[in-house]
Amino acid sequence: MKQPNSQFAQDRQIETALVQIEKPIYGGSFLARVEGKAVFVPLALPGERVRVRTTHEKRGFATAEVDQIVAPAPERIAPACPHFGACGGCAYQHANYAAQLAFKQAILCETLERGGVRAPKDIFVLSSDPWRYRNRIRLAFDAAGNVGYRGRRSHAVVPVTECPIAAPLLVNAAQAAASVAREFAPVLQFTEISLFCNVAETALLATLFTASPRRAGFEEFARALAARVSALAGAELAFEGRPGEQPRTVARWGETSLLYRAAGFDYRVDHGAFFQVNRWLVDALIDRVAAGRTGSLAWDLFAGVGLFARRLAVGFGRVIAVESAPSATAALAHNLSGAAATAVKADTLSFLRRNTRVPRPDLIVADPPRTGLGEQACALLGAIAAPALVYVSCDPATLARDLCALLASGYAIQSVTLADLFPQTFHLETVVHLGRA
Repeated sequence: MKQPNSQFAQDRQIETALVQIEKPIYGGSFLARVEGKAVFVPLALPGERVRVRTTHEKRGFATAEVDQIVAPAPERIAPACPHFGACGGCAYQHANYAAQLAFKQAILCETLERGGVRAPKDIFVLSSDPWRYRNRIRLAFDAAGNVGYRGRRSHAVVPVTECPIAAPLLVNAAQAAASVAREFAPVLQFTEISLFCNVAETALLATLFTASPRRAGFEEFARALAARVSALAGAELAFEGRPGEQPRTVARWGETSLLYRAAGFDYRVDHGAFFQVNRWLVDALIDRVAAGRTGSLAWDLFAGVGLFARRLAVGFGRVIAVESAPSATAALAHNLSGAAATAVKADTLSFLRRNTRVPRPDLIVADPPRTGLGEQACALLGAIAAPALVYVSCDPATLARDLCALLASGYAIQSVTLADLFPQTFHLETVVHLGRA
């Protein structure tokens, strides 16, 4: 019989390897090694010995799935959700919460160090109840009209009957929407649904996405859904159009916004506007960013609906809040009315380019998307040289990149806070306070 070549034999060894799990890595997997080659394994835990099978092989690494847990870690627990593993939403439900926080601290420190930023010895951790925290979810409809999340191994829809990390109202409303939608099929053919509620679960906004611009029947659908979900304040129908295009609203029913109480203020939040997702930690996050800050002038970049700007207006003579997203600018202006604050409709880079020679702010708060600030914005911030800068990041890799540039421009890290806004998932938020060195 022809013998397999050495490469094939090596691949077969990797495919059925017994491995020792070393550490968590950003993205939800855990690192193991086979003959020195990195293997990324989801649903494992550090210290465990597991038997894995390779699912994808690349030159520098492989991905694998757990076939058998030979020696479980003491941190391993039974997941609270029956959909865990198949659903792509959570990565850590098989670990106790203390272990999850330790994973994220280790990942944050390692990512910063790898990016050339010396992580501080002490990192403050902001955490709360790790369940029922989400005030927003987005689900897809499968071919049978069931709602679910995208799968962990594919983009296929995994129908769900519960979601223990979401506010109960959201899950109940999603199931009701699916039931009502079946009554209107095939006139209305929804692809996805986004749901957002206030902290008390007394008001709800729904956005239904469709691949067709037809609006006939949507108002009737919304009224029928409101009859089943009393908290529904407003609904909209959004046409997704071609890939890369922003969804376009083609129909609305009811209110276009809701009021969200946070840190002593009522924030207007419109359909589709960004708002921090963890209803248990919004107040604490605002405090971590803005509490005790005072001065003559503050800038809030990527301001959204004014979550930080409204609080900053308490301690500063004037606040300038910069936002470009159409879904947020009207609400931002509304939320700052009556305060010593001005809403500026502009993207951050354009604003910084136009304001390098104006009176220097005492504080700049920046809360960019996952792509981070970028080279040009960091250079401009370094040139403006505000005495204090607070960077709120949702991606540790782009944070490390931007911090490198900011530190080189004369800033020094004063404190780092890991805000666990996304328990059970691999996502983490970081608040970094910087001052001029």
